Amino acid sequence: MTRIIAVVNQKGGVGKTTTAVNLAAALAEAKRRVLLVDLDPQGNATMAAGIDKRTAKPTGCEVLLDEAAIETAILPTPAHFDLLPGSRDLTAAEIKLMDMLARESRLKEQLAKLGERYHTILIDCPPSLHLLTVNALTAAHGVLIPVQCEYFALEGLTSLLDTVKAVRTRLNPHLEIDGILRTMYDVRNNLGNDVSAQLAKHFGDKLLRSVIPRNIRLAEAPSHGQPINLYDRESRGAIAYFGLAGELLRRDRAAASMVSAAPVAATAPIANPPVAAAVDAKADATPAAETPPPSIASLLVR
Repeated sequence: MTRIIAVVNQKGGVGKTTTAVNLAAALAEAKRRVLLVDLDPQGNATMAAGIDKRTAKPTGCEVLLDEAAIETAILPTPAHFDLLPGSRDLTAAEIKLMDMLARESRLKEQLAKLGERYHTILIDCPPSLHLLTVNALTAAHGVLIPVQCEYFALEGLTSLLDTVKAVRTRLNPHLEIDGILRTMYDVRNNLGNDVSAQLAKHFGDKLLRSVIPRNIRLAEAPSHGQPINLYDRESRGAIAYFGLAGELLRRDRAAASMVSAAPVAATAPIANPPVAAAVDAKADATPAAETPPPSIASLLVR
């Protein structure tokens, strides 16, 4: 069954597009068939995947407006995942969708036409909670939330969770939070440690063990039109995203095992996926932190 994951955070600059592109590449290395949907009018995921957003036609805009078949818009990438490109035309698409019936479900209807062609579909959402993001949440099975471990990055987290709750109630009752991912993490930063501790306290196992470090090679890779596994696969950033892919695959396998196993059957150990086996020790390490100040804790109280 295809798993659709929306990578969402209405705050910009938290590593959302970086996560969507590099997670797609890491999953592709694990022999998963992956489609990355660039739903951001900035088109940054398209460029980072090695596709020129200025010449890619048709794009997600035409697909959402039923002006092109989704199969004709999907492109292969050098990192062996497929891409539904985005461009600034998505801004116009969002405006036109306002006057259409079932406007929140347009992306869901288009992705359903692909059947079981992919194991995983990742949706890179715009830094907002407008109609394009609602379309992604309506189509998705799960939500992956990148969070930078800084004070202001937490301010919008409650609003995002409220939006997820509203979509689950009204449009998509099966929507789940797959995980909260700490990005651009610097272990030397005391505030980062404080925020990390608060996330662990309030979200428990929804907080992924994988941590994405602040890494210059991750920042450089998009300017070369490459995911980090092609640009510098030995970098700390590449290792972290391999670890994230491994963690998500293990969670999927564990969930599938719980559903399929008989009540009396023993659950067999779940093997590590190939790309993550060598990096689990690094990627799973959660930095220690002291008790955070009340001002940070208040941001996460629902």
